[in-house]
Amino acid sequence: QLQLVESGGGLVQPGGSLRLSCAASGFTLDYYAIGWFRQAPGKEREGVSCISSSGGSKDYADSVKGRFTISRDNTKNTVYLQMNSLKPEDTAVYYCAAAVLAVQAMCIMNPYVDMDYWGKGTLVTVSS
Repeated sequence: QLQLVESGGGLVQPGGSLRLSCAASGFTLDYYAIGWFRQAPGKEREGVSCISSSGGSKDYADSVKGRFTISRDNTKNTVYLQMNSLKPEDTAVYYCAAAVLAVQAMCIMNPYVDMDYWGKGTLVTVSS
């Protein structure tokens, strides 16, 4: 079965850290740009970060710049999102999505663009 599986979510106190993983099953991520997205209760889904298929291009939402770091390990078929200095407003379900792009140096943070695969999400709760 071809799918993306997110893991690493949980409950963390403000100021804490989590590392999310996005693992592909049934296909290789080598040629896919990956985006991380999140959706908080009552809010629209938003882009958090993305990384190109080569890993050479990365982008971040202004709200997470300097706190979150995206990376990929194609040997493990996994993309990571390291989240530091977490805030209560980071509470959301976090999703990863994969797409093959015509320009390999690009990645997508727009949640309304068609992606080839979406994971089912992992819940991150930041609360004291």
